Amino acid sequence: MNELQKILKYKFKNESLLKKAITHGSIEANVDGNYERLEFLGDRVLGVAVASLLYNLFPKEPEGNLSQRFVGLVCKETVAEVAKTLKLDEFMDVATEDLRHNENVLCDVCEAVIGAIYIDEGVDGAIEFVNNHWRELIDKNVAPPKDSKTKLQELSHHLKLGTPQYRLVSRLGSEHKPLFEMEVVLEDGQSARGNGTSKKLAEFAAAEALLEKLK
Repeated sequence: MNELQKILKYKFKNESLLKKAITHGSIEANVDGNYERLEFLGDRVLGVAVASLLYNLFPKEPEGNLSQRFVGLVCKETVAEVAKTLKLDEFMDVATEDLRHNENVLCDVCEAVIGAIYIDEGVDGAIEFVNNHWRELIDKNVAPPKDSKTKLQELSHHLKLGTPQYRLVSRLGSEHKPLFEMEVVLEDGQSARGNGTSKKLAEFAAAEALLEKLK
């Protein structure tokens, strides 16, 4: 635990929180012993922390640009990449080794660590942690990235296929861990579907899938 805390640049008052944050449900099925509840909390804390960071770093940018930056910084791929940078894949407690390379698990564990820090230190400690480990990602990308929905809309207009239309296909899962499936359709009938833990994220996934088709 001491080595991991050095990498995280955070010393827990209650180390059992960190232990829980890196324990997968395959090891401990009881919700009091694995990371799932902490991940639920950490996901929300990460959103607030990143939004606050962007708001302060880019005082002149409009909401649209901030939203594009935000999506790129809190998406599964980015959070999983941070998890690997923090070597969480090496420290997490899992039943099978393949879980250490699972992007969803890496993302969940990283968010669980943020949730654990929030409980251990409060909102200021959690925001400081996010600032420490996400700031470099922002510095590497001075211009706001174009998200998949923006790219698809630009390509669709270029191909004279109108504005992409999105619709909800299904909503599964619990209230705390929903899974949405969205479909995007162009005027010529080309379509694709995507999944996400929110409608917006599912729309981005659908747009990315259709972009791949159009390529």
